[in-house]
Amino acid sequence: MKEMNNMNGLKIMTYRGHIRNWEALSRELELDCTSMSRKEREETLLLKAYAQWGTDMAAHLYGMFALAVWDEQKQELFCVRDHFGTKPFYYYLTQDHRLLYGTYIRDILDKPGFVKELNKDMLQIYMSLTYVAGEDTFFQGVKKLMPGHYLTFRNGELKITRYWTPEFHPESEKSLEEFADEIHQTVQKMFEEVKTDDETAESFLSGGVDSSYVLAMSDAKRADSCGYEEERFDESRIAAKTAELLNVEHAVCRIEPEQYFEIVPYVMYHMEQPLGDASAIVFAIACRETAKHTKLCYSGEGADEFFGGYNMYRNAERYGDNLKNFYVGNTNIMKEDEKQRILKFYNPEVLPIALVKPIYDEIENLDPLTKMSDIDIQIWLEGDIYLNVDKMSTAAGLEIRMPLTDRRIFDIASRMPSAYKVNEEQNKVAFRTAAAKVLPEEIAFRKKLGFIVPIRIWLADERYNQDVRKKFRSDMAAEFFDLDEIGKIFEEYIQGNSDNWRKIWTIYTFLVWYEEYFVKR
Repeated sequence: MKEMNNMNGLKIMTYRGHIRNWEALSRELELDCTSMSRKEREETLLLKAYAQWGTDMAAHLYGMFALAVWDEQKQELFCVRDHFGTKPFYYYLTQDHRLLYGTYIRDILDKPGFVKELNKDMLQIYMSLTYVAGEDTFFQGVKKLMPGHYLTFRNGELKITRYWTPEFHPESEKSLEEFADEIHQTVQKMFEEVKTDDETAESFLSGGVDSSYVLAMSDAKRADSCGYEEERFDESRIAAKTAELLNVEHAVCRIEPEQYFEIVPYVMYHMEQPLGDASAIVFAIACRETAKHTKLCYSGEGADEFFGGYNMYRNAERYGDNLKNFYVGNTNIMKEDEKQRILKFYNPEVLPIALVKPIYDEIENLDPLTKMSDIDIQIWLEGDIYLNVDKMSTAAGLEIRMPLTDRRIFDIASRMPSAYKVNEEQNKVAFRTAAAKVLPEEIAFRKKLGFIVPIRIWLADERYNQDVRKKFRSDMAAEFFDLDEIGKIFEEYIQGNSDNWRKIWTIYTFLVWYEEYFVKR
C-alpha cells in the first residue's frame, strides 16, 4: 500500500467514504484489488483514478467520498467531494496563505494559523433554516467544499471548480410502469454493489416506504427502529409489521425524554455545527444503540428529494413562479421581521433567499415541482440530512450506506415527468409503484408521516426543559438575542402555541453548540 500511496508522486492526504463501483473500476484501471483490505483497495483505486483522469476522476466514481490527493510532481493539492455531499469536506485559508483542510472541522481548529472566530451572519441563516446552508460555516473563514465541486491549491492559490450540476430532462414517452421498472432494476443493481459478501449489514426501519423498500431489497436479517411511549408519534409499531412480513428480526430503541435532552451536548459537539432538526437527536441515540451489535447499517435517504416525497411538493403548481421569492428549502421557520426583533446583530444583506438565487437562475425553465426538488437536493440534503447521517454515525462508530442516494437513481428521477412523482392523491408515485413489486400496497402506498419526535410535548414539560429555560435567560444568550423577545416565544409556547417549538429548539441548539465550541473550549 505504501508504494501505491506514493504512485507517481501521488499521496492520499485524507479520505472518507465508500466506493460502490470498485469492481468495475478495478477492471477499467487494470488493478487486482481482490486480496486488499477495503482501505487499501479504495485508496489504491482513488490514486490510480486520479493518475488516469485527473480532476475528472469523480465522473467515474459511484458512492460516497470526500478526499484530498497531493501531487508531488505538480506541487498541487486536489480535493473533491461527491456529487450529493454525503461526506463533508472543509477548508480554511490562513493569513500566510496556507490551506488547512479535512473531513471534520475539528481537523482544522487546532492547526497553527487557524483563528477561531464566530461567523455571526450565519446565525441569521440558521434562525430561518435550522441548519447551516451554503458554503459558509459558523466558524469565520471555514468553508464547506460544496457537493459536486473540487478544489485545487498550488503556490498559495486556491481554485474552486464545479464538476457536476443536477440536470432535469423529463421524458414524456415512457409510462409510469416503465419508470417503476427502471427504478426497481436500478435499486437491484445498487444492492449488488452496496456491500461485499464478507460484510454483514442491518437496516434502519421506520414506518415509511423508503426504509421498507431498502430492507425488502437487502439481505439484512435485522431491522432497527426508534419508538416512543407517545403512541401518535410512534412508528415502531408499523415498522414491526413490516419486519414481520419480511421475516427479519426487529429491534426497537425506546427513546425517553430524559435521554433525549441529556444527549444534546454530545450531538452538537459531534455535529460540529448547530442543527435544529429535532430528529437528529433521535438518530444519534439510534446510531449508538445500533452500533452495539453491528458496524454497518442501511438507511433510505435520497428518495424523497429525488422522487417528490414531501407533502409540500403537492402545492408546487399553486406556488408557481412565486417560488423564487420564498422557497429556500424544506424548512423556513422564521421571517426577517421576527429575526430583526430577536437578534442583537442583524445584517439586512444576509438573506436565506440569496443562497438559492443562483440555483433558481439555472432552473428557471423547469416546472415548480422540479424547482422545489432541486433546491432541496442542493441545499437541504447537504446541509441537514447527509450532515446528520455522517456525523452521528461516525461518532457512534457505525457506518451507514444509503443505497437510494446514487447518481444512477437520480438519473431516473431527472428524466421523470412531475406527474409521475406527485399527483392529487399521492406523492412519490413511481417510486411507490416500484416498491410495490416487493412490498404489499398498504406499505408501499402508506401516507408519509416523516421522522416525527414528541419534542413539541416534551419541551413544555417542566421535568425536561430546565436547561432550555436556563440557557434562554443566560448571559451567553444575551450576547446574541433580546432575552425578552425569546422569552415571549417560550412563554407563548408554554401557553399553547405549539408551533413555536421549532423556534425554541433552533435557538436552544445554537446555544448548546456555542457553549461546546466557544465557552468550554
